[in-house]
Amino acid sequence: MKYTNNIFTVENCSLKKVVQKFETPIFCYSQKRIKENIKKFKESFKSFSPIICFSTKSNSNLEILKEIKNNGLGADVVSKGELMIALKAGVNPKKIVFSGVGKTKSELLYAIDKNILLINCESRSEILVVEAIARSKKKKVDIGIRLNPNTDAKTLKQISTGKKENKFGINEKIFIEVSKYIKNSKFLNLKCLSVHIGSQILDHKPYQKMLNVLDKLIKKMDFKFEYIDLGGGMGIDYNKDNKKFDFKKYNQIINKFLKKNKAKIIFEPGRSIIGDSGILISKIIYIKESSKKDFVIMDAAMNDFMRPALYGAEHRIIPLKKTKKMTHKSYDFVGPICETTDKFLTTNKFQKLNENDYIIICDVGAYGSSLSSNYNIRPKPAEILIKGSKINVIKKRQKLEDLI
Repeated sequence: MKYTNNIFTVENCSLKKVVQKFETPIFCYSQKRIKENIKKFKESFKSFSPIICFSTKSNSNLEILKEIKNNGLGADVVSKGELMIALKAGVNPKKIVFSGVGKTKSELLYAIDKNILLINCESRSEILVVEAIARSKKKKVDIGIRLNPNTDAKTLKQISTGKKENKFGINEKIFIEVSKYIKNSKFLNLKCLSVHIGSQILDHKPYQKMLNVLDKLIKKMDFKFEYIDLGGGMGIDYNKDNKKFDFKKYNQIINKFLKKNKAKIIFEPGRSIIGDSGILISKIIYIKESSKKDFVIMDAAMNDFMRPALYGAEHRIIPLKKTKKMTHKSYDFVGPICETTDKFLTTNKFQKLNENDYIIICDVGAYGSSLSSNYNIRPKPAEILIKGSKINVIKKRQKLEDLI
């Protein structure tokens, strides 16, 4: 993804061609970048060859999932719908883990019938429901238990999942109690110790603390887990300030952990695979002047891309066509929805923009399309996947007639 003759290009495709052909806003992905990210992730941990289960919630487009499956990855799912779409994409059931705090009986029944690798249980009650289903089917079901390690990931509080006040996992005391119960069950196999401490983590130190907690628990239990599911959460460089996650250090501390605790590692990456492979192209509807700043009102809105409104997340915005003219005012990039939070970015330095120009919101591959909605009865954008110079429509833009 770069500028060629001052026009932003994805692989060998000029985005000028895209906006001439398609209505905006539109999500656009690079197949090459997805493949590069998967290759980098695999190489970072090749010393112990983990099972890599892509976090389906980060991007659940069927064609994207097919690309990810074709590159050898499994899937981490958190609903029956995500499990169904992962299977439809051709993901091997033995590379699928089912996470989440509120799996219904119907969802658990479906997962058990599909013989997936693991159901990672998050409460005593859920374990009992799985056992009851297994008993009714006269079969033994492989499960994991998700530990809440009370580890601060030092990330946004809205995406922290490993502290004791978070709803995820169970504490050490209950973990040991339910483990003893499972050992005596005729219908449950305890295969996995699961943990996940948050998202957009850029420092390896929280993972070090997490692994220390796991090490102590395993010693206390004197139990050999076949799998250790370390979740995902590795962040990406949204601001392009070179604050990148150190995969090398994380690999080192995991190898140290594995010398004492022989197990197969499972990862559940999402953002680090898909995040920087996607952009959102938007057209400027109006530029509304005020004394100190101008509001750049775009046709993309918080319903299309929710992260800034939901988390206060900041994504770089760049022009589709570069010029040398700079503005003397600050710009507020906002959408047309009737909410003050429908705002993407404030910038003090930007090239001068005009109405009907196009701009690009960067790094929206993760939690972009998957968090989009029809708020204000707005159709969800189309999604395209670029392969070299070829444009593939992987989801059509919704029609108002269908919504209404």
